[in-house]
Amino acid sequence: MMRILFWVALIVLVIAAIRSKIRAKIREMTPPPGHPGHPGAGPQAPMRELGATVECAHCHVYFPESEAVTANGRAYCCPEHVNLPPA
Repeated sequence: MMRILFWVALIVLVIAAIRSKIRAKIREMTPPPGHPGHPGAGPQAPMRELGATVECAHCHVYFPESEAVTANGRAYCCPEHVNLPPA
């Protein structure tokens, strides 16, 4: 009976040592809190340059110039606003 208890205790100690090593390796691989790659920091989307912004002639919303719909020398945010009178 003592031999069985000895082997069970030895196996439990070996498993505990292996789990401890794995946890230490994981802690070593994760960045510290406050670092951009930290799991608790949330998703970090890269900043992108939008360029110049223009104002819609109808609704006065500012949006990137690259997305503008131009008509009659004015910039609009969508094709529907082209048909509406400027505000």
